[in-house]
Amino acid sequence: MRLGRPHVRVYLFPLLIHMAAGVGARADEPPDGTGESAPAPGSAQTGQSARKKTPAEPFAFADFSWVPGSYGSADRPLKTGAFTGELRIDAAYHLSFHHPQDDTIAGSSEVFRHGEIQLTQVGVGGDFSHDNVHARLMTQFGLYSQTTPRNDPSPARGQWSLDNAYRYISEAYGGYHIDKWNGINIQAGIFMSYIGLWSYYNFDNWTYQPSYVSSNTPWFFNGLRVQIFPSDKLKIEPWIINGWQSYGRLANSFGFGGQVLWRPTGRLSILGNQYYGKDALGNDDRRRIHTDDSIMVKYYDKGGRRAAASVTLDAGCEWGGGVGCSSQYFLGFMAYNRLWLARQRYGLTVGGGAITNPGRYLVLIPPINGATAFSGTPYFTANPGDRFKAWDAQVTLDYMPRPFVTFRAELNHRQASVPYFSGPDGVTPPGGNVGPAGSVVPGFAPDLRKGEDRVTFAFLVKF
Repeated sequence: MRLGRPHVRVYLFPLLIHMAAGVGARADEPPDGTGESAPAPGSAQTGQSARKKTPAEPFAFADFSWVPGSYGSADRPLKTGAFTGELRIDAAYHLSFHHPQDDTIAGSSEVFRHGEIQLTQVGVGGDFSHDNVHARLMTQFGLYSQTTPRNDPSPARGQWSLDNAYRYISEAYGGYHIDKWNGINIQAGIFMSYIGLWSYYNFDNWTYQPSYVSSNTPWFFNGLRVQIFPSDKLKIEPWIINGWQSYGRLANSFGFGGQVLWRPTGRLSILGNQYYGKDALGNDDRRRIHTDDSIMVKYYDKGGRRAAASVTLDAGCEWGGGVGCSSQYFLGFMAYNRLWLARQRYGLTVGGGAITNPGRYLVLIPPINGATAFSGTPYFTANPGDRFKAWDAQVTLDYMPRPFVTFRAELNHRQASVPYFSGPDGVTPPGGNVGPAGSVVPGFAPDLRKGEDRVTFAFLVKF
């Protein structure tokens, strides 16, 4: 990446495509429970090859439930007519080894309270589809309705309280399907981003707490996208959006980007997300670029046992408006290995990652004295040049007696180069928050630590 007039050069995809050639050669081998093998000569499918076929449904040629963000049963018991209902319950207990006295956990977009049983999300909604018109709605009651909006500073720009308008919605969009190639969908509203690979919904993922490149990057976009499927193995998805996980614009411009998803076989999935926008509140001169690229490989599938691995690499920077890419940038990775045992009733995940983010523009602001992404706080600054490096590791054990439920236990260790995580004395002034959000309170100092260990027990349901 050059400075001055920055250009984005992504070198990851040539490497991924080269790797895909090796894995893709296995597409004709006998299926290991994935249904991905080629039809036998003389079969009915082969005999009808000369006839005109209805284009195949994208990515339906194999079972991709092993991919992070895709787990769930193919059986949809809430389906009726043109509507397929969906219900999600995410209840969790988190124990920080620091035992913060205010029960507040800082530095995560998934984990918020210590020593309590809390509902992270209650989601009710589903998918509507009729005569090429479709729509999706999913609510977010519970902690997500408070914690996700506080990470978006855009409601401070103008009127109408965008954070309250969207607080209880995680997804809401309408769409129109065009019967071209393997399908084209035009959709507008709030939709999931899958930057950082993991899903916003913890049931769908290999871990509860993802590493920083997922936890600190957008879970959703508000805008317009077009999903183009030139084949049943490729999706090209351009976006025009309000901004980087923002309900509104942060400057006088939209954000632009797109996603490319390629699954040449049932064993390989390659995902790339690219973004450009202006995301410094009120600073129309500052620009941001970001690339997020993942490769996922299922390397074993036999006898009810599976094994898969994922690697995600992220890079980006900001320039203009008083900063440059040499001092205001983001670099990070995460890598995970997942095992499914006993006919996929048990799951074991090991992994973690690291980031460096000078300027801290993607670091989650600790909720000191009620601080938000808009208010900031002098107790933890995010000024140009402020250093921040962090790494983490997770071990996750899942028990899945039915495809609709997961019992999850997880151990996390997180480490930062500066005090960042809630210590025993917590991040709340005695007696509760005082004055404007994030402001200095005389005689009070938050207890921030460089490291954190915690245990999570979660009960996750999805119908």
